[in-house]
Amino acid sequence: MKTGTRSQALYCAADLRSIERTAAEQPLMERAGLAAAELATSLCRLQGGALLILAGPGNNGGDAFVAARHLRDRRFAVSLVFAGEPSRLPKDAAAACKRYLDEGGSVLDSIPSGQRWALIIDGLFGIGLQRPVSGHYGELVLAANALAARDRCPLLALDCPSGLDADTGKLCGTTIHASHTITFLAAKPGMHTADGPDHCGLISVAPLDLDAERLAKPTARTVGSDLFVDWLRPRARNSHKGSHGSAGIVGGASSMVGALFLAGRAALHLGSGRVYLGLLDRQAPAIDPVQPELMLRQPEALFAAALTALACGPGMGAGEEAAALLTRAIALDLPLVLDADALNLLARESRLQQAVAARHDRQVATLLTPHPSEAARLLASDTALVQADRAGAAREMAARYRALVVLKGCGSVIATPDGRWFVNTTGNPGLASAGTGDVLSGLIVALLAQGWPALEALLAAVHVHGAAADQRVADGCGPIGLTAGEIIDSARACFNRWVAYGR
Repeated sequence: MKTGTRSQALYCAADLRSIERTAAEQPLMERAGLAAAELATSLCRLQGGALLILAGPGNNGGDAFVAARHLRDRRFAVSLVFAGEPSRLPKDAAAACKRYLDEGGSVLDSIPSGQRWALIIDGLFGIGLQRPVSGHYGELVLAANALAARDRCPLLALDCPSGLDADTGKLCGTTIHASHTITFLAAKPGMHTADGPDHCGLISVAPLDLDAERLAKPTARTVGSDLFVDWLRPRARNSHKGSHGSAGIVGGASSMVGALFLAGRAALHLGSGRVYLGLLDRQAPAIDPVQPELMLRQPEALFAAALTALACGPGMGAGEEAAALLTRAIALDLPLVLDADALNLLARESRLQQAVAARHDRQVATLLTPHPSEAARLLASDTALVQADRAGAAREMAARYRALVVLKGCGSVIATPDGRWFVNTTGNPGLASAGTGDVLSGLIVALLAQGWPALEALLAAVHVHGAAADQRVADGCGPIGLTAGEIIDSARACFNRWVAYGR
């Protein structure tokens, strides 16, 4: 399939424990250790090179013991540091430790000095971490990170980098910086959002001969083009601009007209038949000289147009006129995207919050696109708490405002009012620049204007937004210095490729 990445099931720790209990009679630890050994073998730059393995006090340590046994069988020189007590290991991990020792393996109390490593394996803690990594464990984590950097060797985490919360992507004390992570049974959401991507490196999933989705419903999913492929339709030859909807975007107060232009250009390039911009700045130019196809209006004239979707917020400001226009927009029976200043107005006025929630009863779609600080205001919280549990924050906003929500950031989280949620895996740090959120709003409203269902439009727009940035980086333009305007043409190209190959 050439339409981008495929959706992947994500499981939180509690759901994985349920799967493990269902498959308790199967040799999951043996399978996990073997899978880790096979990946470790492929990662070693020098066959027979020295391997450092850190084994912790729980089942993650048991996985490490199994991997170490298989790697010794493959003639690798294994140094295994065991940070625990054999008598306190869980049953399966204790059996793995005993077999490793019975077959000639040995354990060390500390990392040998003066040795250079071909590979380091982190088997200290997996997904069940209950407290911050510190003390002796923290020292081992710091040493592993430093040695991997010194020797320029892969650092492979088993199941989850030690110190990373696999559910949320939050750091719990000192944390492994893995170059690779092999995760067992299924992928975990925290690996794809917040600090997860920076600490997991390249992620591979070892299902351990189980089909997780047959045993338990996924907690969430990554965004993949298979979730919206049915809407990737080639256009009929016998069509005209009216066939592809009319998007309206309200914003562009004094000194912020550029935000509205970016959103409008993005909407036009993703296929909206007409794009109307309602500018609050009465001194704004009559046309966009870069994109004269955009139709610039006073806000009153925009509301009189025959729109099929509306977005509010890019460069909108927070004055009385902006609040009045937002009130009017919320009252319309049109799919509505709220971004930027519209979100700040929403956060401070309870009457607007009630009006937005009431749109759900009218079966009119509302889509909110906050970044973490805007999300904190919408939740009367603070940014640190939002970032500590990004999925929880997105789900709370979706339930409170009865709207579709995308919480932007590393691993953007999309949530629905009925509790479903998704994590997007496209994108890169080039998106951390001014105006990229305005571009995303334009992409979303373009698909809504063309008649896409709200959830599919949001998933597709977020996914193509990140894919466009990834393509620009692949072409040598970024991530440092990538600008919002550069993403627009790339998004168009990505989207057209998906349409061409998607059916």
